Order: sequence, then C-alpha cells, then structure tokens
Amino acid sequence: MSDQSQPTRPTAIRLLLVLLPLAAILGSFVWIASLDPLRSFNNGAPPVESLTVERTVLDQTGIQILVRAGGSEAMQIAQIAVDDAYWTFTQNPPGPIARGSAVWLQIPYPWVLGEAHHVALVSNTGTVFGHEIAVAVPTPQATAGQFRMQALVGALVGLLPVALGLMFYPAMRGFGTAGMNFVLALTVGMLAFLLLDMIAEATELAAEAAAMFQGSAMVWLSALASFLLLMAIGRWRGRPEGLALAFYIALGIGLHNFGEGLAIGGAFAAGAAGLGTFLVLGFALHNVTEGIGIAAPMLRIRPPLWSFAALTLLAGAPAVLGIWVGSLAYAPQWSALALAVGAGAILQVMVEVSAYLQRQNSDRQAILFSPAVLGGFLGVCCRTVLNPTLSSFRPPVLPCE
Repeated sequence: MSDQSQPTRPTAIRLLLVLLPLAAILGSFVWIASLDPLRSFNNGAPPVESLTVERTVLDQTGIQILVRAGGSEAMQIAQIAVDDAYWTFTQNPPGPIARGSAVWLQIPYPWVLGEAHHVALVSNTGTVFGHEIAVAVPTPQATAGQFRMQALVGALVGLLPVALGLMFYPAMRGFGTAGMNFVLALTVGMLAFLLLDMIAEATELAAEAAAMFQGSAMVWLSALASFLLLMAIGRWRGRPEGLALAFYIALGIGLHNFGEGLAIGGAFAAGAAGLGTFLVLGFALHNVTEGIGIAAPMLRIRPPLWSFAALTLLAGAPAVLGIWVGSLAYAPQWSALALAVGAGAILQVMVEVSAYLQRQNSDRQAILFSPAVLGGFLGVCCRTVLNPTLSSFRPPVLPCE
C-alpha cells in the first residue's frame, strides 16, 4: 500500500504549530518559578550564599572588585579584609545584593606593585569568600592608544593570518580532484580542531562563572541552538556551495576568533597578557590554515576580488572586536556563551563541508577513506602542534570559596 502524501500546510500555520509548544514551555517555566513548590520544605536553616568575583581593577584609588551573588536569597557584604586587615569599603549600588545581581566594591587599599594580595569578603551571616590577586599590577586604562595597540594585536592574530591563507587560492586552483579532496578534508580536520578547542575553552570558562548560570548546560544548549539555527538558515534555499559555503566557513572562524579575542582582551584588562613576539608568531602561523580552509570551496569558481576582502574581514576582524570587548567588560559567562555559539557555527560548517566533499565525488562512501582525504585529516595534526594555548591570556577570574 503506497503512502499518501500529506497536504502542505501554509507557512503561517507551520510557524504557529512550532510557536505554540514553545509558548507553553515558557509559560510552564514562569508558572513553576512563581509557584516556588519547594517553599514548604524550608526548615529555617540560613540561606545558601554564593559569591563570584568577575573582575578586579587596580588603580591609584585602590582595589575595585566586581562581584556577583548566586545564592538562594539576597545577601549583604558586611566586612572586607585585605591581607588580614579590615578596610572600609563602598558598594555601588548599595544595599543587599539580589540573586544574580552584580555590584562594584571599592577598597581604598594601597596595593604594592608586583606583590600578591588576599581579599576576604565577609557576609552579614559570617560566611567568608576569598579572592586572590596573584600579582598586583595597574589595570590598563581604556584610551585611544590602548585601543590602537589592541587593534594591532588583533590584526596580527586574526586578519593577517586569514589574508595570508587566502593568498594560496591561485596555487590551489590548479589542483585536480585528489588535491581538492585533500584541501577539503584538511578544512574539515581544521574545523574539528577548532570545535574541540572552543568546547574545551567554553566549559573551562563556564566553570569559573557563577553557579546560577548553569555553565555546562548553558554551553551545550547554546552550541546546539547555534548549530540548529545556522543549519536552518543555510538550508533555507538549498545546500550552500562555492562562495556561499566559503562565507559560512568565514563566519564560523570569525566567531572562534571573537572568543579568542575575548580571552586576550580580558587578560589585557587584568594586566596578565604576556604577548611575546614568538607567541604572536605562533598565533599567526596557527591561523594561516583558516584562510586555506576558507578558500577550499571556491577552487572551482572565480569569485570577485571584493569577496576576498570581505572573507578576510568576516573571519579576522572579530578578533579585534573581541579584544576590545574583553578589555572593557570581561566576564567568564559571556565569554563561554560566545565560544559556545561559535562552536555551534563550526559544527554546522563541518557538516556542510563534509556534504560538499561527498557531492563532488561519485563514490560518496569510498571517498571518505581515500588517501587524499585521510592525508587531509592527518594534516591537521600539524596544526595542533602549532597551537598556542590560550591559558597564557586567561585573566585570573576565580570563584570565591
């Protein structure tokens, strides 16, 4: 018995059928939150308090600390001790700190350049939260000269490597089928490396964020949502190929470079960025393969010259933007979220490039195990060796204990 085709519903009806369950889920969550079903289990015990230090600023006025409350109820900072001595402090905004809210604490402490300092935050219930300043250095100020220097670093680790990689496009145009398969496989391997790198960085940053953000779940759900959204957009009018696929690759790499820029910018703000010449060279060499990967889907077409500039900006400029944002408003949860969204974009590009690789060859199963493809996958191991760790740029953001 043959299957009968289902009648095609109008787009508005299909959209409504998707939005109704989503609205029901949202309404259920709001109802449960307002009902507070665990309220009856309250046995009079003091509320659980949690405090996370998100940012530390050292200047001529003393120490400024941005803290976020993550406990079950509002809490209040009663005293602050620096190096076992209690100091007066001002809080902005004043008053109890609501769950999920952040406040600045200003401590007029004469910190010593190059020394370590321990800050103890004492709540009105007597709970002590410790924060360590490993090396006291003045926090860089947001000036035009500082922005220019950060933009130069971002261009060196983001824009320049992508542009250099795209310069291999004329040479790769002469590749045959085996050569093109090698480059596409190398692109998939490079994207897989970026995916693992971003997930590892995102989960590590999420662990440093306040517990209320549910860091691990936030990372995985954000990555999944990003992947599904970009897949839907990419397949809206068929499967992307050629220049369109190159732009998707550049977008995924750009989101990855934005996450790298956030980490570097946060380290600038904390005065913890030791950017040596060899480390910058390592980043640049490490990112050259990104430009090669962007060029891979365009080997059988002749794209206009403007597209190379646009692809370079899309993939590399987010590194500059990330450094600026990270230096002004670094927070581990937002950096983790940006990296998770980038990881979802990278996964979507991996799926599309793998599908494109199979469509370019008649034997779709055998092509995955051909010497050219296996060689491309193994070639990404060289990129792993050249990968400079981002831990050198990680600002000292630690949960209070």
